[in-house]
Amino acid sequence: MHIAMIGSGYVGLVSGVCFADFGHDVVCIDKDADKIAQLRAGRMPIFEPGLKEIVEKNVREGRLSFSTDIAAGVAAAQAVFIAVGTPSRRGDGYADLSFVYAAAREIAEHVRDGTVVVTKSTVPVGAGDEVERIVRAARPGANIPVVSNPEFLREGAAIADFKHPDRIVIGTDDARAREAMQEVYRPLHLNNHPLLFTSRRTAELIKYAANAFLATKISFINEMADLCEATGANVQDVARGIGLDNRIGRKFLHAGPGYGGSCFPKDTLALVKTGHDAGSPLRIVETVIAVNDQRKRAMARKVIAACGGNVRGKTIALLGLTFKPNTDDMRDAPSLALVPALQDAGAKVRAYDPEGMAQAASLLDNVEFAESAYACLKGADALVLVTEWDAFRALDLDKVKALLNAPVVVDLRNVYAPAEMDKRGFCYFSVGR
Repeated sequence: MHIAMIGSGYVGLVSGVCFADFGHDVVCIDKDADKIAQLRAGRMPIFEPGLKEIVEKNVREGRLSFSTDIAAGVAAAQAVFIAVGTPSRRGDGYADLSFVYAAAREIAEHVRDGTVVVTKSTVPVGAGDEVERIVRAARPGANIPVVSNPEFLREGAAIADFKHPDRIVIGTDDARAREAMQEVYRPLHLNNHPLLFTSRRTAELIKYAANAFLATKISFINEMADLCEATGANVQDVARGIGLDNRIGRKFLHAGPGYGGSCFPKDTLALVKTGHDAGSPLRIVETVIAVNDQRKRAMARKVIAACGGNVRGKTIALLGLTFKPNTDDMRDAPSLALVPALQDAGAKVRAYDPEGMAQAASLLDNVEFAESAYACLKGADALVLVTEWDAFRALDLDKVKALLNAPVVVDLRNVYAPAEMDKRGFCYFSVGR
């Protein structure tokens, strides 16, 4: 099939590249000429493990191209995917759908009769109805079905998630659109990955419900971690004890500094707004958001307490800045709350992240960025492990202790074992243990 992917950001680029790897002919289209130039030159605008190699392979084999020409790309396509951003709207928290609707208007000008338009962007319930209205208004009489096909990609593991999904959700009541989407995903369907067909509105809500539920698990285990600290229990054992119950499951039960990233913060907020507008408030999700916001602020207090209650004039070394490992994404990362809070308390902050420092530099003021993990630690009064990159999981602890002014380690990801850290002579603080 010929596929046009409108938007070459995280979702659009990964999805387009993987479709090309399935054997489809794909053009990824973006208004950002610099981004397209980078991609044509083989430079990735985002960090995602394995992405560069799969892009190069499919460009070389002629199945993947990049363009700013939406007219030509859409006119040749049998399926057009909308994969543009839907950030939180400034001021009120609603999903900003202006990019989605603008893309729909441009698509409608050039799309062929019979082509399927697919919304892969995360959109609130009913957004697909407006996309369909826009297309029909521009092309009355044309048969151009609009489908919802939400993405479920984890940053840092997106290619594996796309190629080995738990499920593929497709929202449509149109028989021909259903056939087209079966053809798009035929390589996965042959491998018995389930295609779940629903109504379009149901598909839109599935995406938000999934993210809200996972965010709830994170906030829940973080509150359990606080209770563990207050009562002398171990949150990792609690998580294992409940996670072995198949009704609960082990995933997303890792206590830490709170969730961040491109999805959970904006999607939980947008879902709450949808509930309010529908007269069906989502009190649990509202509480999840509040708990997570408080969590991030509490981490600074934890660091200050570990330093004897005062960090004024002290240098705090942060290892990790991105919201999770294997990405350069800084959106709503816990470090964005932690760093200013430490600075407000009078600390000097030095940081190192394997991939996120370029983005962090534009978001954080007065931070000294180090060239390596060990350079970050030299002469610091405390080490704070913020993101659990693999490179930080096996640090030379003797070297760490020698580099620090004081052997204070605050492990916000529970990477190290308390007994081992105590044995090595560290003043070690973790989460919920």
